Amino acid sequence: MDDLLDRRDFLKLASVGGVVFVSTLTSQHEANAFGPQKDFFFVQLSDTHWGFDGKKVNPDSKGTLPKAIKELQALEHKPEFIVFTGDLTQISDDAAIRKQRMKEFKDIVSELDSFKVLYMPGEHDASLDNGEMYKEYFGATHYTWDHKGVHFIVIDNVSDPAGIIGEAQLQWLADDLKSQKPDANIVVFTHRPLFDLYPQWDWATRDGDKAVKLLMPFKNVTVFYGHIHQEHHHFTGHIAHHSAKSLMLPMPTAGSVPKREPILWQASEPYKGLGFREVKSLTKHRTFTIEEFGINARTT
Repeated sequence: MDDLLDRRDFLKLASVGGVVFVSTLTSQHEANAFGPQKDFFFVQLSDTHWGFDGKKVNPDSKGTLPKAIKELQALEHKPEFIVFTGDLTQISDDAAIRKQRMKEFKDIVSELDSFKVLYMPGEHDASLDNGEMYKEYFGATHYTWDHKGVHFIVIDNVSDPAGIIGEAQLQWLADDLKSQKPDANIVVFTHRPLFDLYPQWDWATRDGDKAVKLLMPFKNVTVFYGHIHQEHHHFTGHIAHHSAKSLMLPMPTAGSVPKREPILWQASEPYKGLGFREVKSLTKHRTFTIEEFGINARTT
């Protein structure tokens, strides 16, 4: 069988202490090796922007999401869950178009019915109506759950058009964290970065520092986010932040060009900069391994 997945760098990242292993290649045996029962993996996809239309940026705009779904279905091991970290759809001032795009997205993703799929909004999905339409299709914009020794928290930093979490949700977060021990293994999902990556391009959360302050007393915190359409790794103190690639359009490195604009499609390297990731939780060691995957043009 053809290898459906374009393997990228394999990064082993700890929730405390930073990068503990970096390799440019991992064998299939290593990628499929699973330890004790509490070890598990999940898949993060982000910024699918269903409804985007721009041939110079992505002439296969209606194909990348279905291609990624077929690659997920072909995975040898089934992830415990799949999470979409926002901007599921492309924004539109026309509410009927937004509704149609959300319906189409949900219909396409329904092919993953054998997986547990979780969602959170991006500003394209929620900022025009404070997330009301998003909630009709996908449910709550912020929530928590526990799985095999890890406490997961979804923070909504996009529904408020001001690009903030807001005091009510921050209090909700503070109340939730009261039940966690200082050495709890905590994973946070957001759309925007919680730190000021590049506010000039809206790559920040205006009150994200308040959320980071609430999380700082806990020794083992890892944040996974989207929004910037590229892989990026950052630490605020001991808290690791890892952004995911987009499935629709790649963006340049912060500040590398005068204006924030998508990187144009290269016919010689189709789907370059697009992809998704697997995250394996080594629960006992409070460590995560991240493996990046590209979109394969052969997937139909």
